[in-house]
Amino acid sequence: MVASVYELLSTDEMAEADRLTIASGVAGIQLMENAGRAVADTVAARHRLGSRITVVAGPGNNGGDGFVAARLLGERGYLVRVLALAGPDRLTGDAAKAARAFSGTVEPASADALAGADVVVDALFGAGLVRPVEGLASTLIEAINESGAATVAVDLPSGINGSTGAVMGTAGVNAAETVTFFRRKPAHLLLPGRLHCGKVRVADIGISPQVFDQIRPQTFVNTPILWGRWFPIPQVSAHKYARGHGVVVSGHLSRTGAARLAARAALRAGAGLVTLASPREALSVNAAANLAVMVHPVDGAGELAELLSDHRFNALAIGPGGGVGAAMRELVTAALDGPRAVVLDADALTSFADDPSSLWSRIAGRRESATVLTPHQGEFARLFTGQPFRNAPSKLHAARAAAQHSHAIVVLKGADTVIAAPDGRAAISDNAPPWLATAGSGDVLTGFVTGLLAQGMPGFEAACAAVWLHGEAATTIGPGLISEDLSEAVPKVYTRLIADLGPP
Repeated sequence: MVASVYELLSTDEMAEADRLTIASGVAGIQLMENAGRAVADTVAARHRLGSRITVVAGPGNNGGDGFVAARLLGERGYLVRVLALAGPDRLTGDAAKAARAFSGTVEPASADALAGADVVVDALFGAGLVRPVEGLASTLIEAINESGAATVAVDLPSGINGSTGAVMGTAGVNAAETVTFFRRKPAHLLLPGRLHCGKVRVADIGISPQVFDQIRPQTFVNTPILWGRWFPIPQVSAHKYARGHGVVVSGHLSRTGAARLAARAALRAGAGLVTLASPREALSVNAAANLAVMVHPVDGAGELAELLSDHRFNALAIGPGGGVGAAMRELVTAALDGPRAVVLDADALTSFADDPSSLWSRIAGRRESATVLTPHQGEFARLFTGQPFRNAPSKLHAARAAAQHSHAIVVLKGADTVIAAPDGRAAISDNAPPWLATAGSGDVLTGFVTGLLAQGMPGFEAACAAVWLHGEAATTIGPGLISEDLSEAVPKVYTRLIADLGPP
């Protein structure tokens, strides 16, 4: 498998990576030179010699990176101006050294001075911004966006919080490209920050991956690099019983579609067998609509418990189209009473909105068995109320807090789906295309998680792989997708994935 960078660093972790590197003997100005060169190279790769480049430099190290880029671009033959938010005499440390090395004219920053630029290099604030942008800085951000110039952001578009992706004030720079250093930050993936970044390039500036021995990051890009070693590649000697038997609990007659979508998805994801636990009134519909998926009559929690007494059923999904209320709570209780992996979605979550603590207490006793919750934002808000969820600074923080509180793996869905585990690990997905927002797609995701759990993947890794698979399948289908299409795209996605993963 080809190595890649998949760790995400908060702004504090990135600062620590810088500190450890400098402490090891690498000069800070050398890191700044490398960062500025990466920015200059990005500009030069896209824009012809003689282009008018305006660098907007802030008062910190981000501004220092901008001064380095300005010097190198000028040396290459570009027409470079630097607009400084703070005068060079107010800069300190490595930023001051970089400013002194720039021999061109430094002008006070103003919105009017951006006129005529072909390219704007946004070196105002970068990823370390923690306060709302106000005054002249806010005016400059708005002027950059209105200038019509191609904008290259240094580290992160100014106005965006690097750890949360939030817009810090009234606006953030809308970059065509962003050059960040060593590793991406959560804001490069979380909304709304991701929408401001354009194409993101990660540049090597001389920080050794050995800093991870001390930093020990817990946040990752959701990529096969993260979970590939656990992915269940079928073996020639294996048989269907070795690949697990999943159960999906169906709703009543008029609401069987969601469970059928999930069951087919579980089978496509690789489960050896899948059974629909169906109310008798819906038995004929479920049987007629499925071929490879088996159907078993189940009415109520007692009969579900009886079915699940057979421990060959090692993964279960419940909630899609199941109905909200006491009957669903009883079914969930039966599902959680045993060693199998359980995925709770939709109505299985909403049914506990009035008493979530009773659900958490049941899950807490299942520490040896995976429990995965797959809420969308509305379901999450109904289930996780008060602190620390309501005022969490980001979706990442909210999902992580929810996982620790519920003792479950939480998949907080959306264009920037976050998968969080109770032990603090979290992954952010960035491969979901917009046409994935269609009825039933969440039910398919539930099935993907169930199918991977049935094959023995650990809970966090199975959830991450299912979310990635969901996005890749949607991209494979393309515009016009409906939820039924997603499972049918899995063979193509798996063919590429298994080729990339290589021999087990």
